Amino acid sequence: MTGTLVLAGTPIGDTSDAPPRLAQELLAADLIAAEDTRRLRRLTQALGVHTTARVVSYFEGNESARTPELAEALAGGARVLLVTDAGMPSVSDPGYRLVAAAVERGVRVTAVPGPSAVLTALAVSGLPVDRFCFEGFLPRKAGERLGRLREVAAERRTLVYFEAPHRLDDTLAAMAEVFGADRPAAVCRELTKTYEEVRRGPLAELAQWAAEGVRGEITIVVSGAAEPGPADLDAGELVRRVQVREEAGERRKEAIAAVAAAAGLPKREVFDAVVAAKNAGGGRPAAGN
Repeated sequence: MTGTLVLAGTPIGDTSDAPPRLAQELLAADLIAAEDTRRLRRLTQALGVHTTARVVSYFEGNESARTPELAEALAGGARVLLVTDAGMPSVSDPGYRLVAAAVERGVRVTAVPGPSAVLTALAVSGLPVDRFCFEGFLPRKAGERLGRLREVAAERRTLVYFEAPHRLDDTLAAMAEVFGADRPAAVCRELTKTYEEVRRGPLAELAQWAAEGVRGEITIVVSGAAEPGPADLDAGELVRRVQVREEAGERRKEAIAAVAAAAGLPKREVFDAVVAAKNAGGGRPAAGN
């Protein structure tokens, strides 16, 4: 019989936020894989738990090498508890490789839900939360960072990022450059801790604030791009939207009507854009309206 892999969420700041099941799983585990064994020791002391499980380190530097060892323990029937420094394992933290290895071997994977910096930051940001994307950490190199931001510049959903405090001003400045200086955002610092701070405002203003120096764990929440109005849609974008619908199986007539309705434009205007693109060699023959 195979064992069980338990992914345990840990507090992102205040240790009293630890879920009750965390203490139970610390006691029940045969093997605990911890991102930082010293932090694990401080956590067990705060919870008043004395675990007899074998404890091994499992962090970015040894994740690839240690995963096979942990997978073998699971295959042999061990109950393995995976904890990271804060939040849920595998979410911008070690864990994905072990989960994939466990699933491949038919090992049961379960979780102890716990605090989440992503959801906490979203909840307090004051920005739309009905739809969002979690983008994790941006690349450290400026050029790669700008490229990644450009990929989501038109994303309508709210965006959530993690960032190191010493890179925060550069990241906010890059966001202001790509997303626009006035794009609303929130910088959430030291969530659930004594010096928790949520700074809200336009990206350019936040970048100026961060240039003075910021400390602590950082989560950035950025409002999604606004839905373009008719004045923001040029002929090329109208043609592109029609082609996307056609490639999805719609007839051109219906595609033109749908694009026009969504943009608040007359069908004739969209039709004329498609015909012009065709005549210029940039589109397929236009159907009648």
